[in-house]
Amino acid sequence: MLIEKQIQKYTEKDFSEANRLTTSRRIAEELDKTGYNVSKHGGHWMQLTAAAEARNRVGRPFMQDFDRAVSALSLEDIKDTYATAMKIIRQLGKDWPSFLASEHRADVDEIVASRRIELMIARAKELSGEPGIRYLISESFEPKAIMEALGVSAEGYKSIKSKVDAELAEKARVQELFDAVAGSSEEEKIKHLLNNRAAEELIKEIGGIEQSAIDAVKKAMEQELAEKKRKEEELAAKKAAEAAGPALEDIGSDDMLSYIEGIREIMEFSDVEKDIRTMCEQSSIPKALVDIAISDPDKLDELEKKAGG
Repeated sequence: MLIEKQIQKYTEKDFSEANRLTTSRRIAEELDKTGYNVSKHGGHWMQLTAAAEARNRVGRPFMQDFDRAVSALSLEDIKDTYATAMKIIRQLGKDWPSFLASEHRADVDEIVASRRIELMIARAKELSGEPGIRYLISESFEPKAIMEALGVSAEGYKSIKSKVDAELAEKARVQELFDAVAGSSEEEKIKHLLNNRAAEELIKEIGGIEQSAIDAVKKAMEQELAEKKRKEEELAAKKAAEAAGPALEDIGSDDMLSYIEGIREIMEFSDVEKDIRTMCEQSSIPKALVDIAISDPDKLDELEKKAGG
C-alpha cells in the first residue's frame, strides 16, 4: 500500500514507456526515506515495477479505485471488517490481479476497520448530545475516544455512563426475572415481572411480549387486588366489631352490672381517656359502654338502675 500511495502522486505521463523507469527510481528514493527500503531490496523493487506497469496498463492509480471503494462503504456494509475487506480485494482484483495476494488482507482489514470507526463517529455526531454518547458507548468505544470525538467533558461522559450502567444493570435484573419463570405461561411471566417492579418497556423488549398481553394481565391483577382489598376491609370491619363488643341493647343485665363495675374501678385508677379506653379494652368491656362512660359518666347510674343494680 505504501508503493501505491506514492504512485498516486504521479501523472499518467510519468508512467509512459519512456519515463516509467525514472519515475520508479524516484518513488524508490522517496520510499527509502520512510524506512521502507526499495532501492536495495530486490523483492520490494519488483513490487514497485509491477505496480508501475499495472498503473500504465489500467490507465489510473490503484489508490483511486481503492479510495473510492472504501469511501463508498456505509455502516450497513461493514458488519464484519474482514469479510468487507475480502469483498473489496475481490472487486479490485479484476483490474488489479496483484491485489489478490494474501499479503494485502491485513492492511485492507485495518483500513476498513478505520473506515467503520469514522462512520460510527459520524453517526454519533448526527445523533448529537446524549444519544450520540450512548451510541458510542454501546459500540464499546473507549471513554477517551468518545470525549475527543464528540468534545465531551469527563464529567459529562461520567454522568451519561452512570445512567447507561444503571440501565444495563436493570436489564440484567429483568433478564434474571424472566429466567426464573422460563417454563411458565406468558401470563405468569408477566405477573412475576410486574410484581417485581419491571418496567413494561423492558418486559416487551426482553421478553418479546406484546403490550396488549401486559394490559390484559394488569387488568386482571387490578381486579384481584380490588377483591383482595374488599375482603381485607370486611375482615378488618369484622375484627373491629368483635373488638368493640356488643351494642348496648344486646348486653344482658348481669353483664351490664359487671361491665359498669369494672369501668368504675378503672376510672378510680385514672381519669385520662386514653388510659381508660386501653384498660377497658384489655378487660373486654364493650366500646359502646366505654363511650358513654367517657362522654356522659352520669348515664352509667341510669344504666345500672335499669339493669337492676
